[in-house]
Amino acid sequence: MSGDVAKDSGGGSSRSSDQPDAPLSRYESQKRRDWNTFGQYLKNQRPPVAISQCNCNHVLDFLRYLDQFGKTKVHVHGCVFFGQPDPPAPCTCPVKQAWGSLDALIGRLRAAYEEHGGSQEKNPFGSGAIRVFLREVKECQAKARGIPYKKKKKKKKIQIKPNVNDEANSSSKQQPALLSSN
Repeated sequence: MSGDVAKDSGGGSSRSSDQPDAPLSRYESQKRRDWNTFGQYLKNQRPPVAISQCNCNHVLDFLRYLDQFGKTKVHVHGCVFFGQPDPPAPCTCPVKQAWGSLDALIGRLRAAYEEHGGSQEKNPFGSGAIRVFLREVKECQAKARGIPYKKKKKKKKIQIKPNVNDEANSSSKQQPALLSSN
């Protein structure tokens, strides 16, 4: 990996120097904030970890750490509300980060890593272990809420075919007109 990855992201940006004062988009702001948060998390580890030394285990630990700040109630197997999308009463099940939030976070961090000089091949945010973790979180949260996540299939284009009866009716209506004109 390049030494650029270990740079503090406070000054680094992928934007051109022609527009230093242009405001960042919401996505770019979130990406910068997420990158700084992850960098701070690594610095707070004992011993501190440089971003250039980071691997998928550090990323997984970071995702688990974030659960304490989550707002999504995830019912455990023993809970009477397990599998119910809208439970009628409160319970003591933990709150966690929602799968969609984690998935979006990983996407932003993956992009930020490469923007800060990391190679795509060594990107810890794109690791297979991260994809497996996210899939497990998605399935666990879906079961806990009783809502199955199904892969969206591409919609087929529907071609309108004339009904056989309509064709017969329309051709029989037109036929007398043709016969009368001869």
